Amino acid sequence: MTTEKYQAGSAEQPLDIINLYDLEKEAGEVVPKGGFGYIYSGAGDLYTINENITAFNHKYIAPRVLQDIENPDTTTEIFGDHLTSPIIMAPVAAHKLVNTKGEAATAKGVADYGSILTMSSFASASIDDMATAADGAPQWFQLYMSKDNDINRKILDEAMAHNVKAIVLTADATVGGNRETDKRNHFTFPVGLPIVEAYQTGVGQTMDAVYKSAKQRLNPKDVEFISEYTHLPVFVKGIQTAEDVEIALQAGAKGIWVSNHGGRQLDGGPAAFDSLHVVAKAVNKRVPIVFDSGVRRGQHVFKALAEGADIVAIGRPVIYGLALGGAQGVQSVFNYLQKELELVMQLAGTHNIDEVKATHLVDNHYGN
Repeated sequence: MTTEKYQAGSAEQPLDIINLYDLEKEAGEVVPKGGFGYIYSGAGDLYTINENITAFNHKYIAPRVLQDIENPDTTTEIFGDHLTSPIIMAPVAAHKLVNTKGEAATAKGVADYGSILTMSSFASASIDDMATAADGAPQWFQLYMSKDNDINRKILDEAMAHNVKAIVLTADATVGGNRETDKRNHFTFPVGLPIVEAYQTGVGQTMDAVYKSAKQRLNPKDVEFISEYTHLPVFVKGIQTAEDVEIALQAGAKGIWVSNHGGRQLDGGPAAFDSLHVVAKAVNKRVPIVFDSGVRRGQHVFKALAEGADIVAIGRPVIYGLALGGAQGVQSVFNYLQKELELVMQLAGTHNIDEVKATHLVDNHYGN
């Protein structure tokens, strides 16, 4: 692929979404092959990426009746910020792969909905672009650490200058996963990554090259460094075991982010949903838990909250909405998931998010 041949779209329209699986297919028809392959695919045999979705069927939601409920309330709060629903935007690289306005459009769509955008270090827009588009709405910043702490300080300084509310340290991507689709497509980034341009440009580079330019030997002192330097809550992202919960919390993390990077890193690992209960039990409500990986339905959001998450983050579906409808398409994806969540909440007899979190899911003994 060459950058001259790559042409992202510029659509701006609300979307009539039946489901997010259809949305993926529709996005695949308008996003150039290399960029779409980078977004939708995962590592190795794609086992874990597929398990992320099917694992939600390992638990059932028991319907409830006679619960005197209408118009369930999806609102919630985290770190004092009021959200329309417990659904936020996960960090995703290079939104300009699908829409010329990139992260600025995503930031606007998320803010208009009333939620949080987690800026990616590998964004194809600047921190200022994203913050300006959000117009004061809360945002978090996800950090891929450089090997050079002076560069880390510079990036964190800019994020803090734009009033981000939390730092998210991605800890499960110290090396790129085995992404065979990218190799088949000979994918290299056709857009720049301005936040990290101090140690690489992104343009013309493979994902492996981008990861190699970041710090690969993360340890608890990195969490301590970010926490002490920024005085902001630090989430450690990529946790799936009780052991890693304790390491992160002892290092000063104020949040745990359960994720397997959307099945893009270690293929053959457990689905993120299957890890959530273990992690939540270990956290024991000491800090907030964010969950991502495989969320495509309102019932997925419901189940993640019932299994211990406080907030649920989505990634790929938002990028598909961005490809098809710009900022309005992004907002449409959030609206769709909220409406489906409201439907599930009513049928499950839950009036609000606290009641969802208190719901006991039923084990699927058939293993489907």
